[in-house]
Amino acid sequence: MSEVVAVCCSPTHSFGKPPLAAIRLLAGLGVEGDAHLGRTIKHRSRVAVDPTQPNLRQVHLIHTELYDELRAAGFDVSPGQMGENVTTRGVDLLALPVGTQLRLGREAVVEVTGLRNPCAQLDAFRRGLMAAVLDRDESGRLVRKAGIMGVVRTGGVVRPGDVVGVELPPPPHRPLGLV
Repeated sequence: MSEVVAVCCSPTHSFGKPPLAAIRLLAGLGVEGDAHLGRTIKHRSRVAVDPTQPNLRQVHLIHTELYDELRAAGFDVSPGQMGENVTTRGVDLLALPVGTQLRLGREAVVEVTGLRNPCAQLDAFRRGLMAAVLDRDESGRLVRKAGIMGVVRTGGVVRPGDVVGVELPPPPHRPLGLV
């Protein structure tokens, strides 16, 4: 079964986000109370370039299977510590195409916009973590494993234990790129 494992939010631009009992997603804005809430981009490096860019990074999702892989490699990490809002289990987030609709719980819907590009802050948190969330596929192309980003299409409350539904967009499917 595909489910929400943890939900996290932080009002500051801190690296990690503490796990909570629930978060509220707001349509077109993101996670209520989160530093990245808004119609325009809130990530500091991107705001410095152009603060009017649309916010395609309202919600950050990571699959708990990545945490399992990282712990097996010797990294002490758990949900929220890499800055995500929603940690899932049983959904191959990295394989989803752009435009996939993720139903989180009874009401909320997040549309997948692209991949999170891992940054050097990962190494400040745990030395070597940046390299651990990067890989190469059989063709030698870089694979970013640090989660995906999305925008809130339908608001609602999301809690650990909620079911995650996946609705793929009509073909042709576009693979995830950086947002």
